[in-house]
Amino acid sequence: MGECLRKTCPCLKTLWDRIYGSSTTDGENSVKADGDSTGAGLGNTKSDPYGQPAKAPQPPRKTAALHMALWDFEARDGRELSFKAGDMLEIVTSSGDWWSARKIDSYGSVATGFVPFNYLARAESVESQPWFFGKMSRVEALSHLKSAENDNGSFLVRISETSDIMGFVLSVKSQAKAKHFKIYHTSGQFYVDPSPQFASILEVVEYYQTHPLSTSDLLRQPCIRKRPQLQDLSPSTVDEWELPKDQFTLEKMLGGGHFADVYSGKWKNQTKVAIKILKNNDAVVQKDFQLEVQIMKRLRHRHLISLFAVCTSSAPFYIITELIEKGDLLNFLKNPEGSALDMESLIDMAAQVADGMAYLETHNSIHRDLAARNVLVGEGYVCKIADFGLARIIKEPVYISDDKKIPYKWTAPEAIGQGRYSSKSDVWSFGILLYEIVTYGAIPYPGVRNCDVYDLVTRENFRMPSPSNCPEVIYNIMRSCWRAEPEDRPTFKILRHELDKYQGN
Repeated sequence: MGECLRKTCPCLKTLWDRIYGSSTTDGENSVKADGDSTGAGLGNTKSDPYGQPAKAPQPPRKTAALHMALWDFEARDGRELSFKAGDMLEIVTSSGDWWSARKIDSYGSVATGFVPFNYLARAESVESQPWFFGKMSRVEALSHLKSAENDNGSFLVRISETSDIMGFVLSVKSQAKAKHFKIYHTSGQFYVDPSPQFASILEVVEYYQTHPLSTSDLLRQPCIRKRPQLQDLSPSTVDEWELPKDQFTLEKMLGGGHFADVYSGKWKNQTKVAIKILKNNDAVVQKDFQLEVQIMKRLRHRHLISLFAVCTSSAPFYIITELIEKGDLLNFLKNPEGSALDMESLIDMAAQVADGMAYLETHNSIHRDLAARNVLVGEGYVCKIADFGLARIIKEPVYISDDKKIPYKWTAPEAIGQGRYSSKSDVWSFGILLYEIVTYGAIPYPGVRNCDVYDLVTRENFRMPSPSNCPEVIYNIMRSCWRAEPEDRPTFKILRHELDKYQGN
């Protein structure tokens, strides 16, 4: 778990090493900046059917560290290693999403194979504790705690996802809500209240299991921890992007558009996936398909959809990605579950999208179609940006395109009028997305035709008024996204920080 955290958020590495010391098993040789756990060896170095590998392989780091299994895992082929929760595994090499491990049973028998890294935690570390949940927002913590399986007093320890409150937070269930307590760390001591202080997070938890925590009851049972998703299909597929189409079965249709339909499905009747199927395969569509695949291969972040494979040996072409349970954000906001969310939860979702877009921003990538329909919602209301069909990696600050496939109500005026796209045109779109979120999926510019939006915004300098019940600070953020001059708009890093300030820890 801790290793996973440092892969998906290298900004935590300094904090982690300061508290626990550096680890020889973090696989840092395979991790790019800003959360790109691309990996080496078995870490997403897949062959590129259109050219060079998207992620250059690196030699795996040799280690011999003891890790504990947090969940059961059943091997699906001869390269994988089965284990049970609680088993101790010696890590041989740690790189990418599948680690080489050795297991010795009580009879002295030795078995070796590949294991999913996010099913493990360093032995005798805070990550191996059943109450440790890793990097998580307060809204996601509440989503876990309010499950019917968890009684009052159920608790978890997490690392705040809020950028300016880096550190540990203790979240406790209390009458279908959650109370959040910052765990401070000063001069080698941990504490919630100034007194008493402790030498470790574990001691903090153990103390408050027998002493009331502020106005809260005692800490009781750890929150039920759900099994994580695999980060790739298997160690057998990591080095290959192209897979045979007959390995995938289609199940339920999830949605469709002009160019593609999306289905839920399974790989080898075992692993759940999402399958995007192109509706036609003319030269223009194939070019766009290849560009989308290239973008997705290069990007790996907690708030971006993960690409698993492609099938291009015959028409229609497939794009295989992780399956996100609750579907697209637009429809989610309109259904009973989404429409019941409070403003804090809505802003948490917006902050997650801003976090993913800040990652794109630092990697010189633009999305060009940011909207609620292109954000997916998973367990715990984790949001992931999807649909990279219009995305581009740019070498200059501005990308010029005469593309006519323009979602007018979401597109910045300079992109509509002059074909000038940049991270700042994505910021404009984010302002529209923020409007969609706080209105539970309302159509932007209600009553205005698509073709009239550009003139309304540029000639009349019109901006949508504040939605009802929208906090003033959130509306001010929207308006900052809609400034006429692109250079006057905030960056996504700033947007994430401003949304964080609204949320707390």
